[in-house]
Amino acid sequence: MRAMIFAAGLGTRLKPLTDTLPKALVPLAGKTLLQWQIERLKAAGITDIVVNVHHFPDMIINYLRENDNFGCRIAVSDERDMLLETGGGLRKAKSLLLGIGSRESGNNDEPILICNVDILSNIDLPTLLQTYNPEEMGVVVVSPRDTQRYLLFDETNRLCGWTNIATGEVRPASLVSSLNILPPTGEADLQAKPTYQLQRSDLSPLAFSGMQVLNPRIFDVMDKVVAEKGDKFSLIDLYLSIAEKEILRAFIPENYRMMDVGKIAQLSEAESFAASL
Repeated sequence: MRAMIFAAGLGTRLKPLTDTLPKALVPLAGKTLLQWQIERLKAAGITDIVVNVHHFPDMIINYLRENDNFGCRIAVSDERDMLLETGGGLRKAKSLLLGIGSRESGNNDEPILICNVDILSNIDLPTLLQTYNPEEMGVVVVSPRDTQRYLLFDETNRLCGWTNIATGEVRPASLVSSLNILPPTGEADLQAKPTYQLQRSDLSPLAFSGMQVLNPRIFDVMDKVVAEKGDKFSLIDLYLSIAEKEILRAFIPENYRMMDVGKIAQLSEAESFAASL
């Protein structure tokens, strides 16, 4: 089993900390965000890991070396020349992921677990991995929390679309009639959270949680989105480009708690959250 940690982001919401260090090395309850993720993966038996870097890349590389990779086999995907977003970052790391995954087992069919360095949660990784079906493209961790951007799943928990209820955007266009974004009803409502109505009872809007388990065949179906977006694209762009032909399922964890450690003002709360995991 292998994993990738997305750690290349600029961490602009964590300024001024990220003026002098990468987001991955922001301290939280006595550990860095990167250490929290590596140790969670290691506890689940995943020790073949790729970490991508961009902002202060040498600091992360040196940090891993100084800590002996926390007892794991860690390869670094270097994006210092261009930040490629999540989909582009995964694509660039292809050779590292396929190489690190088959080093001992010789099996390149094993799935790839992918997570964001700045999202902490109480997810049970073994349970998540058990839901992966090698006949499908993967499993996406989602939850019913409030947000402005939702992935849309059908009654079989298959991904079929995406929407931003703040802008009214719906993808693909064939689903536009399935979702009705409600306009503000008065002056007091102008600052309220956008609302919507689903016109199809078989659709469920769920919030992406920054974690997924993907079939390594994902690398074989990237051509369409690369042709449209170039080397820089998100995983959501990729998922929507293949959703009609490939199966990506929702995984909704029970008793799920998660936190996006994205803002300076949240760090105190995040420390308490991390200590509770």
